[in-house]
Amino acid sequence: MKRHGLSLALALCVASCATSLGRGQVAPAQLSQVDIARYAGDLLTRNYPADGPGAAVLVARGDTVLFRAARGEADIDNHTPLRPDSVFRIGSMSKQFAAAGLLTLVEASRVSLDDPLSKYVPDYPGGDQITVLQLLNHTSGVRSYTGMPGYMDGPIRRDMTTAQMIDIFRNEAPDFAPGSRWAYSNSGYVLVGAVIEAATGLPWHVYLEQVLFEPLGMDHTGYGHDPRFAGQQVRGYSYEGDAIVPMRSLSMTQPHAAGALVSNVDDLLTWNRALHEGRVLTSATYTQMITPVGEAADAGVRYGFGLFNDIVRDRQELGHGGRIFGFIASLSYLPGPDITVVILENDDAPNGVDADILARRLAAVALGDPYPDMVAVPIDAAALRAAEGVYRFDADTTRTLRVVDGNLTSQRGGRPRIVLTLIAADDFLYADGFNRLKLVRDASGEISGIRFFANGDGDGEIGTRTNEPLPVSPVAMQLPRAASERLVGAYANSEVALRVFLDGETLKAQIVDQPALDLRATSPTQFEQDETGASLEFSAGDAPAAELTIRQNGRETVLRRVP
Repeated sequence: MKRHGLSLALALCVASCATSLGRGQVAPAQLSQVDIARYAGDLLTRNYPADGPGAAVLVARGDTVLFRAARGEADIDNHTPLRPDSVFRIGSMSKQFAAAGLLTLVEASRVSLDDPLSKYVPDYPGGDQITVLQLLNHTSGVRSYTGMPGYMDGPIRRDMTTAQMIDIFRNEAPDFAPGSRWAYSNSGYVLVGAVIEAATGLPWHVYLEQVLFEPLGMDHTGYGHDPRFAGQQVRGYSYEGDAIVPMRSLSMTQPHAAGALVSNVDDLLTWNRALHEGRVLTSATYTQMITPVGEAADAGVRYGFGLFNDIVRDRQELGHGGRIFGFIASLSYLPGPDITVVILENDDAPNGVDADILARRLAAVALGDPYPDMVAVPIDAAALRAAEGVYRFDADTTRTLRVVDGNLTSQRGGRPRIVLTLIAADDFLYADGFNRLKLVRDASGEISGIRFFANGDGDGEIGTRTNEPLPVSPVAMQLPRAASERLVGAYANSEVALRVFLDGETLKAQIVDQPALDLRATSPTQFEQDETGASLEFSAGDAPAAELTIRQNGRETVLRRVP
């Protein structure tokens, strides 16, 4: 779950990602380097334009580079093409470097994971209750400064010292008691940088350069505020509607150890090989870095120190994404087969497909086990209706299959319906392009159950067909104007900013740089977004809604109203 934000827009290219490879179409042993390169090249071509912002992509197995290419422009005004060795801002991907740097200090007995923050930042409020470990795995409760109302619209442009950065959020109320929950916090990694500085007497980025980048020969990786590296960086872009515009301004001092580094695909391959193969940390320390503990070990989180711990095709995946003004980044590593996937983009808006989604597809191809393509096969209406029913997985979990507007849909409990696409006999793909559902038939050929594959992986979970009647679908309702108007406004957390507004009588939601989507009211506080399968719930009352909760694909994201 290397996630740098929530997407209300469809996260997957559908027909645009179709290729000649698919699960079951090519046996794993038959996927040659030529096959992999052709697949990767097709994804690159289909998802990034030649005459706009683009991406550099690298796929490797061990030291063998299976694919390395770039598409798009490094400078649109001058039509300078991106190169595979171009340098990009990598945003929150920087966190794993900061974490590894701090862990070298732990190994040298200059820092302990159990040390209180107050040992390194003596006057930080509540610092005696926050440990270094909690900063590293986002369980400190420290409010993320990037989610503070209005902060990203102006104050983010000022150059700041470490002390000045800490002053921005030091008096913010904690999100929760240290260790009691997990919440992604950029402020926590500013404090990681502060711990490095207090322990070494060096700026955090200088220490990383001395102990990580220089010894490993990572000549194109460094601090984005340093003119040496800022001058190497390609231009970053945003979108205003369909128009490409220069990225918004920010001082690269402010992302700090949470996101201020720049790099290229070659250095990031070097880094993955070194970190994950024992040339940066001892085995014991590395195991701590990649092993989620406490609240960070929750199934919906799985965060170590600067690395998410995920699964691709039943294989462990370690990695992190990054999103910063003008840039998106994704870095993945599959330890067993020694696979690295790097995607670096020079725009900060969804470009038909999320970089993490492309990375997952490329990792699966490099494994020789591609995810299936979203290519529909014909099916008659009677066959779809035969699958309608309520399927029970346990006492609390059901999935309802129902034909809506000629499509089979799946609905878990009371969540929004999601359209399914038939890709093979009895085999359906969810709109996210990964979750799959197969019909299970008895000896007579009748449908007796379904098997659900989360992310398309594993053996799946069986749901047994019941005689329960199809639940009554929520009926869309027209809210009084005043009820809709109290929901209008901006909502945000440290990773996502969303605007809710009225277009005539229709309530719409729009994440920054994404299309506006219609919301369908099922109550004065609850809404569904049919294209994406997301549900939205606003806080109740007569005053302007203070919070908005988005539920989508098993994830729950809480946004607070901002001025």
